[in-house]
Amino acid sequence: MKKVALISLGCAKNLVDSEVMLGYLAQDNFTIVTDLHEADVIVVNTCGFIQDARQEALEVLADTLKVKRTDSNKKVVAAGCYVERSKHELSLKFPEVDYWMGVKDVDNIVSILEEKPYQSSSQCFLYDHRSPRILSTPSSWAYIKISEGCSHNCSFCAIPQIKGPYRSRHIQSIIEEAAMLSEQGVKEINLISQDSTYFGRDLGLKDGLAVLLAKLLNVKGVEWIRVLYGYPEEISDALLEIMHEMKICSYLDIPFQHADSSLVKQMKRGLDGQRALHLIRKIRSNLPDVALRTSLIVGFPGEEEREFEKVLDFMREARFEHLGVFTYSPEEDTACFSLGDPITASVKEERRDRILQLQSEISFQNNTRYLGQNMDVLIEGHPEGESHLFMGRTHYQAPEVDGVVFIEADKSQADVIGSIQNVEITDRDVYDLYAKFIK
Repeated sequence: MKKVALISLGCAKNLVDSEVMLGYLAQDNFTIVTDLHEADVIVVNTCGFIQDARQEALEVLADTLKVKRTDSNKKVVAAGCYVERSKHELSLKFPEVDYWMGVKDVDNIVSILEEKPYQSSSQCFLYDHRSPRILSTPSSWAYIKISEGCSHNCSFCAIPQIKGPYRSRHIQSIIEEAAMLSEQGVKEINLISQDSTYFGRDLGLKDGLAVLLAKLLNVKGVEWIRVLYGYPEEISDALLEIMHEMKICSYLDIPFQHADSSLVKQMKRGLDGQRALHLIRKIRSNLPDVALRTSLIVGFPGEEEREFEKVLDFMREARFEHLGVFTYSPEEDTACFSLGDPITASVKEERRDRILQLQSEISFQNNTRYLGQNMDVLIEGHPEGESHLFMGRTHYQAPEVDGVVFIEADKSQADVIGSIQNVEITDRDVYDLYAKFIK
């Protein structure tokens, strides 16, 4: 019986693939460990989306190989998007890596390690409810990947080149997986995809995401359903209507990327700032308590101070509850790669910092409205080293990317982990909320 440790880098979609790899390994009697020095096999599931992610992967691989040098019998596997994109380059840089696998061979991890023949797929791996999987998230919540690949043509994004066109899972498979997760005690499922709002289109479904959500409502034990990552131009009336259901979190993650119309056009995105604000007003009118998250890119070629100020003005009007910002990374084989990277790193970082500063002010003001309110919170556990507190999230907070709620604890609440509890919000800071249990 061999011991395996897995390091998962990048997004939640990558994490699901990592969990499936762990499932296949455990099914073949590998023991899962967290200590790299204890492991016989170390798997690094890389991200290759942007330069920062690739740099992280390079650093982690280098550190992992240092561990391997302490024991020549250890095996190292490099997997994932970066390998799919740049296997040759990486193999030259890291000749000590024992096995390489891209995004097509997740289900072949055991055969690769045991050096047995296997049939590699011609397309990116997409799991289903029959795939073994070991959750790495807290027991109360999990991700469900509803599709793989992307059929959009955003000029800055290499995902279609890495993962191929959009492929939806069948609805019944997703329903069965949700039911299985519920039986394990999962209360919240988070639907993830390159574009969740595109779901089902390749299967000939109209309003496929709304159809899926309607069926998920019937899964017993699942109390919260959250939709992550939707393209703004595909937020349909049917989706907004089904989101009135109590089980569906009043939360939308809609990356707008920029506000300037000329740059949005160059990015091959759908909505500029004015059209985006029109959509936001429509969403907030239909769902008055909705929490909106977006992602923005700074430093795209052609972004001067005037274009950047439009982003700040857009933020001031939109007043997003949550926001992420990326500095532009030129990606080979994308439509805008030929534009180069004319904006310096220091200017990009300065603009990113200005966005984060403005968003911190908006977030603090947004959080103020929750003071004194009674809110349901999914209790995940204790913050590390702080047994006097519980930590959880409201349905306005997505896991891993948004703030959390810290709740004063006492011994009488020892059994609340993994449950949804009603609390009173007593304080707030820029991103997090503070609360006490309602007795």
